[in-house]
Amino acid sequence: ATSNNTARNNLLTSFPSFIQLEQVKQTAKMDAVQGLAPYQQQAFMKHMEEMQMKDSLTMYNNLVERCFEGCVSSFRSKTLDKSENACVENCAARYVKMTQRVGLRFAEHQALQQKKAMDAAAAMGN
Repeated sequence: ATSNNTARNNLLTSFPSFIQLEQVKQTAKMDAVQGLAPYQQQAFMKHMEEMQMKDSLTMYNNLVERCFEGCVSSFRSKTLDKSENACVENCAARYVKMTQRVGLRFAEHQALQQKKAMDAAAAMGN
């Protein structure tokens, strides 16, 4: 039971970093919100929070499904054996690392696109 709790806790402690990445990705959109009326800002923020929750839950469910299917092969006991537990921990760590990397690349791409748009707007203004 302790090994299952350890694996589960490792998954859960890695999960907040994904949520932080999602917040970084939304920063560019937040800048555009400043020009909206207060009631529109409030509606937008509520929508963003709902999207973040949905994305976070989807990521977590995908992580659990992928790691469980790839690592758990025996159902002889209520607990994972050592190799299954190690596999789940490694799988979760790789999945979270990959998700973080994709998130960072997305944020870089968004920043580049925003810079290009600003440069183009500045060029048109001159």
